[in-house]
Amino acid sequence: MKKIRALSFFSGAMGLDIGLEKAGIDVILACESEKFIRETIKLNRPKIKVLEDINNYSAKEIRKEAGLKAKEKIDLIVGGPPCQAFSTAGKRLSINENRGIVFIKYLELIKELNPTYFVIENVRGLLSVPLKHVPHDKRKGKLKTKEEKGGTLNYILNYLNNIGYKVSFNLYNSANFGSPQIRERVIIIGNKKEKLPYLTPTHSQYGEFGLKPWKTFKAAVKGLNNINHDYVKFPESRLKYYKKLKEGQNWRNLPLKLQKEALGNSYYLGGGKTGFLRRLGWNKPSPTLVTDPMMPATDLAHPVENRPLSIQEYKRIQEFPDDWKLAGSIRNQYKQIGNAVPVSLGRAIGKLIVNHILKKKIKIINNFKYSRYLYTSELNWNNSFSKKISNQKSFNF
Repeated sequence: MKKIRALSFFSGAMGLDIGLEKAGIDVILACESEKFIRETIKLNRPKIKVLEDINNYSAKEIRKEAGLKAKEKIDLIVGGPPCQAFSTAGKRLSINENRGIVFIKYLELIKELNPTYFVIENVRGLLSVPLKHVPHDKRKGKLKTKEEKGGTLNYILNYLNNIGYKVSFNLYNSANFGSPQIRERVIIIGNKKEKLPYLTPTHSQYGEFGLKPWKTFKAAVKGLNNINHDYVKFPESRLKYYKKLKEGQNWRNLPLKLQKEALGNSYYLGGGKTGFLRRLGWNKPSPTLVTDPMMPATDLAHPVENRPLSIQEYKRIQEFPDDWKLAGSIRNQYKQIGNAVPVSLGRAIGKLIVNHILKKKIKIINNFKYSRYLYTSELNWNNSFSKKISNQKSFNF
């Protein structure tokens, strides 16, 4: 079989790309706008062609940079356009916001490069963000299709269908594919000839369906106890509370008086506040890694040591090789690893595509729960969105 080659965009620290490589796919080009991340790529993959801002290149120029001939077929392009515009924690500005515009650029490249397969990776918020946000106090009558929750994804799916792709998508918990982390990501996969099935899980929470149980934090960091760790430090004002918490506990395990003292005004806010003052549990997967392990509302503390998770532990949780070099300051290193796609999820994506190319039988597990959230699989999402717009006119692009 000839080598399957991929072009990678919004490559970051290359978690997705490492996973593709493990599945037997050759990543021949990367594209990353941030300088220190490009340095990381070059430190680890010195032979790969690395482009800068995606907006600076035409499809023709990308082909040339990748060493491809004008009409040479491209097997696969992958990319996770910046997710801030779609995050449920952000302002929900969608494609209309500047960072969302590069999403349009990526869609246009899919059309112009015309790969056999493409992959789009993004955050859960992509499933629910409208194409055009209308504040509640401005809403009059029934919302238009583009104003409904999910309007952005509807736009993307229509665009991809209009350019000839059969598309499947789902929200996947990376723990179901061998990552020692509960991290949910939307994966959209397209092919010109037929719709691909969902990714094949290798793990389940308690070993259901005859699969392996989820990997734990303890298993992930095995062997790291006798090394020097690189990490930022909690302020003393926060450490005094951590010293009272045991493995697997959080702020709710403090006495009521200390809960109010530790959280301040945040104590009286709504929501679960599950990210405050949390020590990881040894025998569970890690929560979703964030770009900074010591932000007050998303702390990630070691199970027993009085410190945040280290860079070395971050790499293990995201499944980067221990010798993977990271450019930039320690804050930049956290950001690179925290934003990455877990390697096992990338491998599952690559394995699905390789098996499809080789016409191998793809294992399908019926009734498998890929995510802990509702209405996040393609079928459920489509049914839910269709109900919202059943009496509305479609809109053009």
